[in-house]
Amino acid sequence: MNFFNYSGAMDTDLKSLEERVAKLIGVCSALRDENQHLRSELHKVAQDSSRLKNNMLQASQQLEELLVGLPEEQPK
Repeated sequence: MNFFNYSGAMDTDLKSLEERVAKLIGVCSALRDENQHLRSELHKVAQDSSRLKNNMLQASQQLEELLVGLPEEQPK
C-alpha cells in the first residue's frame, strides 16, 4: 500500500482539519487574551476592595473615638 497515493477526499479532509485547527488556535489565543484581561481586572477589584475595607475600618475607629468622647446621657 502506498501512503502517498491518497484520494482527493482525503485532501479535502486534511484541508478541513487544517482550517479547524487554525480556528481552534485563534479561539485559544482570544481566550488567553480575555483571561489575562480578567486577571488584571480581578487584581484591580481586589485592590479596591482592600482599600475600601481599610477606609471602613478607619471610619469605624474614628466613630468609636467620637462616641467615647461624648458625655453620657443623664437620666431625667
